[in-house]
Amino acid sequence: MRAYWEYFRLNLVTGMQYRIAAYAGIGTQFFFGFVFLMIFEAFYASGRGSTDFTFAHMVSYMWLQQAFLALILTWYRDNELFALITSGNLAYELCRPIDMYWFWYAKLLAKRFSSAALRFAPVLLVASLLPQPYRLGGPESWTSLVLFVLSMLVGVLVMISLTMFVYLMTMKTMSASGCLIIFAIVAEFLSGSVIPIPLMPDGLRRVVEWLPFRYTADFPFRIYSGHIGSTDALWGMGIQILWLLLLVSIGSAWMRHRLKCVTVQGG
Repeated sequence: MRAYWEYFRLNLVTGMQYRIAAYAGIGTQFFFGFVFLMIFEAFYASGRGSTDFTFAHMVSYMWLQQAFLALILTWYRDNELFALITSGNLAYELCRPIDMYWFWYAKLLAKRFSSAALRFAPVLLVASLLPQPYRLGGPESWTSLVLFVLSMLVGVLVMISLTMFVYLMTMKTMSASGCLIIFAIVAEFLSGSVIPIPLMPDGLRRVVEWLPFRYTADFPFRIYSGHIGSTDALWGMGIQILWLLLLVSIGSAWMRHRLKCVTVQGG
């Protein structure tokens, strides 16, 4: 356990050094935040918005999405891990006396946390000072805030568990870009990052709500705004934890299977 913690800490500290990239990312996130808000504002003005999921809910949803983008980004890729797999340097990893699944899991988690730590506070601060109707409101209650933080933390773990499948598929197909593109497109839509799940057609929404992707973004953000009440939030967090345990179990077992079949060629 100490080895995984130290590896997590090392990658976290290393990731915190890229401050200029983080500041550039903040500007980009504000740009896209306003673009998405204006698109949805026009959508609501046309009378096609949801009466249950109001524009105020949407504003909170979008600014939280931009603030914590590094934690929920489906397009995130660790080129070092892809290079290990496709170059054959995976052989060096096999020499380490560690569980490779958790070793990579710790690295991916640290990278996301370090990137988010440099960005979320400025985005939330500025968004809370904007004029209406684009201002980020406070949480529905202190209970909503606590549940949001807890569900967001579990949601990040769910996202890492899902992205681990990309690296596992790459070990089989040797196509890093192909695996990432397929996963990112599907996961981004199903997580509510393109269209919030309450605005989806009823039939599609009922299907999406049974999948794990919504628990990475849509679920925590709607807890914050109060669109999901405390009772439903607690029930949903139980399902969220069950998905996490299931995904980790499948991913860990698949990793052990792939390592038994791995072939490393070269001299």
